[in-house]
Amino acid sequence: MTNMTQRSRRMRRVLAYQYRLYQHRSSHRPHRDPGLQPERTVMSWGRTMMALAVVSCLYLRWWPYHGAWVLIPLGTAMLTAGAIYATQRVRYQKQGLGIAVERVHADVWAVVALTGLIVAMALSVLAIMVFTLLYA
Repeated sequence: MTNMTQRSRRMRRVLAYQYRLYQHRSSHRPHRDPGLQPERTVMSWGRTMMALAVVSCLYLRWWPYHGAWVLIPLGTAMLTAGAIYATQRVRYQKQGLGIAVERVHADVWAVVALTGLIVAMALSVLAIMVFTLLYA
């Protein structure tokens, strides 16, 4: 096992233990201030999810001109929006716990994955446009 994997597992165990202790001492909320960072982060991911859903609807307008190729960026946008929706609760709980135990870590992999999917979507749109201009 790599050092990073061991450190990650150890961190998860420590955070789980601290969270159990914190839950025992507190109410149903992981932190007491409703205006803290987890709420703002969840709202920003929600806006990103909504923007991807709107963009995927705009891709439907390309269907008469570009055909079934439009399903590639449309599917990428919808799958990305669905992945954001599916991970919202976990992201909020991690950040709320991080505030409770005064140790918040950035979700770097989510940002890297989102960036990669956006780049893939842009490259597929570019390929569709070039293909349509050259062969249509």
